Amino acid sequence: MARQPKQQAQRYAQTTLTPPVDVVEDSSGITLYADLPGVPKDNLKLQVEADTLTIEAEAALNVPEGLQSSHTEVGLARFRRVFTLSKELDTENVSAELAQGVLTLRIPKAAHAQPRRINISVG
Repeated sequence: MARQPKQQAQRYAQTTLTPPVDVVEDSSGITLYADLPGVPKDNLKLQVEADTLTIEAEAALNVPEGLQSSHTEVGLARFRRVFTLSKELDTENVSAELAQGVLTLRIPKAAHAQPRRINISVG
C-alpha cells in the first residue's frame, strides 16, 4: 500500500540521520569534517559538555518566494551525532566553520598533551 503524503511527512519528521564524519588527527589536535547538506548556520547546534561533543542540525528546504512545494520525495533531514572526546583535547578552544554543506570542527590538543622538546643540560 502506498504511503499517503501526510504519513510520509510524519515519518520524515521523526527520523534523525547520522551524518557521515571524517576525523583527521595531527600533532596539534583533530579536525572533524561532517556532511550536513542543506543545513543553514541558524539550524546548527554544537555543544561540548564535559567530554561529550554533540552535533544537532536540521536541513532547510528553500522554496523561491511565491512558490510552494507540491511534491517532495526527500524529506527535511534532521541530523544528530555524539562523540566522546579525549581528555587530551582542549574543549575550550574549539573552532567551527560551515561551508557548502560541510561542517569543519578544529579541536586543538591541550597544552599538557602537546609534544615538547626537552632541553638537555651539560654538567
